[in-house]
Amino acid sequence: MTARDAFPALRDGYAYLDGAAGTQVPTSVVDAIADTYRRGIGNVGGAFPASHRADEIVLNARAAVADLVGGDPRGVVFGPNMTTLTYRLANTLAAGWQPGDEIVVTRLDHDANVRPWVQAAAKAGATVKWAEIDAVGELPADQFDGLLSDRTRLVAVTAASNVLGTRPDVASITAAAHAAGALTYVDGVHATPHGPTDRTALGADFYATSAYKWCGPHIGAVVADPALLETLRPDKLASSSDEVPNRFETGTLPFADLAGVTAAVEHLAGLATATGTRRERLLTSMTAAEAHEQELFARLLDGLGQIRGVTLHGAPARRTAVAYFTFDGQTPRETAELLAAARVNVWNGHNYAWELTGALGIRDSGSAVRASIIHYNNSEDVDRLLNALST
Repeated sequence: MTARDAFPALRDGYAYLDGAAGTQVPTSVVDAIADTYRRGIGNVGGAFPASHRADEIVLNARAAVADLVGGDPRGVVFGPNMTTLTYRLANTLAAGWQPGDEIVVTRLDHDANVRPWVQAAAKAGATVKWAEIDAVGELPADQFDGLLSDRTRLVAVTAASNVLGTRPDVASITAAAHAAGALTYVDGVHATPHGPTDRTALGADFYATSAYKWCGPHIGAVVADPALLETLRPDKLASSSDEVPNRFETGTLPFADLAGVTAAVEHLAGLATATGTRRERLLTSMTAAEAHEQELFARLLDGLGQIRGVTLHGAPARRTAVAYFTFDGQTPRETAELLAAARVNVWNGHNYAWELTGALGIRDSGSAVRASIIHYNNSEDVDRLLNALST
């Protein structure tokens, strides 16, 4: 049985090259969610078994996400999505900002790691500084030295661009930020599914990820040091828990979906033959997944390069398996519709890379087409896209 066989949705005959917008889920995740409802659950903190099951589900999910990104389960905050969590943390952090303080954001990032900080800074009277991309879509790390000062409070940066795939030198950027006394918020939503993740090595004070990008349900998470979370006071109900990480989670968590989160992490840990702790198995499996994706990506790039009329946007040296391209004589939407008719799923448009597509000069013309590869894709998926564009 291959990893692909675990995904019932893939049996419909389509080539799912849309993983950067959201992945399909394996049977194990579907079963984990359904079984939670079948067994019966209550809210957390009760005196009865169904409530105890909910307590256990939450603890297991925190441990699973911590293993995936290299964090502490006590520092895993859950929310409906990364955007909502980022707004919550931006508003919390900005409560301590003053006029004259500074934040740094980048043109490379998904808007969910830009707009919450820009808007929070505006409310606090803080200054926004921008890190720019270069001609090939890289985010040069050395520019941050000129952007940072003793008034910098936060640097927000992506671990990988969701349209160009660019993997900036996050460790160097965060080291410079920490030297200036600033906190770092790293958007790992696109990066996490495409290789092993080590939050500490990246220097991320806050690391954001979304389970639906790595074969889980629609749940967001931010992972931080519990001691850092203890210093923050978000708005919350007087009657709700003040413990970390619970104080950052508004309302009742989706317990069945959290069971799916744990199942998704277990799926990732089993992508390669490995032994040891779940964290160790994840590192091995995600390394193997990255190698598989990059092999397919080389095939995709080579094929696109041989098709007359295709223009690839961005050529960073180190990137995830995502191609962003336009086709002469067609709008990106028309190209996506052509591929859909050939049973190939791709996305078109800015894909929330608002600043990036603006910097590339393509946002007002419909941006581009995005084809992205995840571990369940195969060479037939890639060839179907190439053949459809070649005819």
